[in-house]
Amino acid sequence: MTKNLICAVLLLAVTPALAGEAFREEFESLDAWEPLTFPKIERHSRYRVEEKDGAFVLRAESEASASGLVSKATIDVYEYPELSWRWKVDNIYSNTDVLSKGGDDYPIRVYVLFEYDPDKASFGQRVQYRAARLIYGEYPPHSTLNYVWASVADAPDMYPNPFTDRARMIPLRRGDAQVGEWVEESVHILKDYRRAFGEDPPREARIAIMNDSDNTGEASVSWVDWIRAPAP
Repeated sequence: MTKNLICAVLLLAVTPALAGEAFREEFESLDAWEPLTFPKIERHSRYRVEEKDGAFVLRAESEASASGLVSKATIDVYEYPELSWRWKVDNIYSNTDVLSKGGDDYPIRVYVLFEYDPDKASFGQRVQYRAARLIYGEYPPHSTLNYVWASVADAPDMYPNPFTDRARMIPLRRGDAQVGEWVEESVHILKDYRRAFGEDPPREARIAIMNDSDNTGEASVSWVDWIRAPAP
């Protein structure tokens, strides 16, 4: 799968940060989200708001497909370092190897895309990012943390994405033990980033959601009830 995060986020419009506000999404609509697609993947996953268990939720469905949603606004991860959400999967995949490109599929992932900051980049990075901006019209993300529901029970605690060393995969759930159940998650973005990359992250970031199955050719349905970044 050509899950090139650089190409994907370069398609997004620039939007202002959430100054002085915590991120809060209850999925009454998708007005605060942009489509996240990949240039070489024609079959896209499907996202819609539906009512489930008495509340509005995001339904994410893939069938040999890949695409996602990304928040229009950015958040300050130093001001709001904690992120929590509630998710559920209907099924997991049977043919995955999380350490290979052919196994980079997850029934649901919530991930954080950190904005590139030219003022803090090295000379080499500035040259590289300027070139990407000339081609695609926007800077690529600096790095990402992917919080995933892994299909395999023995997935490592953290590992590099097989497509880029600027992304880290962090399985919060593994295997089928809680398939069909609502599960609440809570993560600390700053602590996870420092553990993943050994340095402090850029200040601004976007939240993204994806259900993908284009490598395995399988299908899955998942839901996200809400996502929040409360004030500390």
